[in-house]
Amino acid sequence: MTAQPDHPQLYLITPPAFDPAPFGEALARVLDALPVACLRLAMAGHDEDQISRSADALRDIAHTRDVAIVIERHVLLAERLGLDGVHLPRGTHGIRKLREQLGADAIIGAACGDSRHDGLTAAEAGADYVAFSPVGESPLDDGARAARDLFEWWSEVIEVPVVAEGALTRALIEDMAPVTDFFAIGEEIWKSDDPLAALRDLVAPLDL
Repeated sequence: MTAQPDHPQLYLITPPAFDPAPFGEALARVLDALPVACLRLAMAGHDEDQISRSADALRDIAHTRDVAIVIERHVLLAERLGLDGVHLPRGTHGIRKLREQLGADAIIGAACGDSRHDGLTAAEAGADYVAFSPVGESPLDDGARAARDLFEWWSEVIEVPVVAEGALTRALIEDMAPVTDFFAIGEEIWKSDDPLAALRDLVAPLDL
């Protein structure tokens, strides 16, 4: 994943649970309509068979459209399932070792909350991108938000791409577009009856 010079790129996150067939149809419709750089398989459960079936279905949909697909948490499954890399949901632990294991071409992303320190640590350890969240208001965790000035500082000082995610709104996307490389979007659209329409509306300020 590399930064887009003109405007932020789209990065989609799957729901925590889904039926692969109907979700795959909805995903394909979105990918065919809008440019998406990466897809994150972010399933909440630990059923290896279910995760594998879902990964197989989504991998083919993504790769057919030249979209990278990474898996959240389940590091050991990334290579086995033919995925492009991993997203670490809890910071920076083990990135150097993981790079040795997966190789130079694998995508390694790190979620760093609203912590500049964790972001820097992840970048220095070899992460391909750093994700700060939530950008919008969320009742989860302690309610802390990743402020615009964090992204502004990062985009001016650090070369590693930065991802904005969490409770995104159309107004936030318009405001954050100049200071982030990617917008990671998930529940904001999948809870809608028409995910594509919801995504078009959400990212309208980007003029994709």
